[in-house]
Amino acid sequence: MLAREGFTPSLSTIGRILKDLKQRHLLPDPSFKQVLWAKRRSKRPFAIRKPRGFEVKKPGDLIQVDSLDIHPFPGFHCKHFTARDVVSRWDVVRTFPRASSLCAAQFLEYLIRYAPFPIRAIQVDGGSEFRAWFEKACQEKGIQLFILPPRSPKLNGLVERAHRTYLEEFYQVYNYGLDLDSLNESLFEFMRIYNFVRPYKSLDNLTPAEYIQRYHSEVAHCLSHIHFHYLIKGWYELFVTLEYRL
Repeated sequence: MLAREGFTPSLSTIGRILKDLKQRHLLPDPSFKQVLWAKRRSKRPFAIRKPRGFEVKKPGDLIQVDSLDIHPFPGFHCKHFTARDVVSRWDVVRTFPRASSLCAAQFLEYLIRYAPFPIRAIQVDGGSEFRAWFEKACQEKGIQLFILPPRSPKLNGLVERAHRTYLEEFYQVYNYGLDLDSLNESLFEFMRIYNFVRPYKSLDNLTPAEYIQRYHSEVAHCLSHIHFHYLIKGWYELFVTLEYRL
């Protein structure tokens, strides 16, 4: 991003800056708790293990989905859902008040709305939020649902890395409204920046949107539709804010 603005610092300079900020406690480490306990396995009505020969070639072939407990400020708890496309690294994120299968099913609708490609398969862990309503919604929409073996988060490594990105680059610096609606509005803007503005080394220094346009033109036409959604939502929120102030 700095290079696109005309600045060319070395990686070592950036590393020293980040180290200095952490030493001065200006870039604190995120704090969240993860509770692990043994669960009794039950047969899933629709979800299966990913077949060994399953091929992932284009955006939407496989999307990793996971959830994370978030405590952005004292006395407030929510559940953060992240979906990351394996091929294009396209992200869709949203927070909900709890980790229920109904909230996960609502997130699936949100994912379908803001993914610029058809979704062929989703991969999740064995969390209870990805059962019941979520599993039924995937079946009704014809989306294959793959469940990971127990204690194997590395198989969902891309979405686990996405969680780190949102913890360090969004939640650590979030200082806006102390309610779920305000949090989701800010998270929506960060999602737009992630997908359309910020380039990534793993994508040949392209943004996810640019990567799709360059290497997967068969779905690139959907990007303008998704970008229009971002603009409309931004204009609507600005109008509501101005109306409230007036």
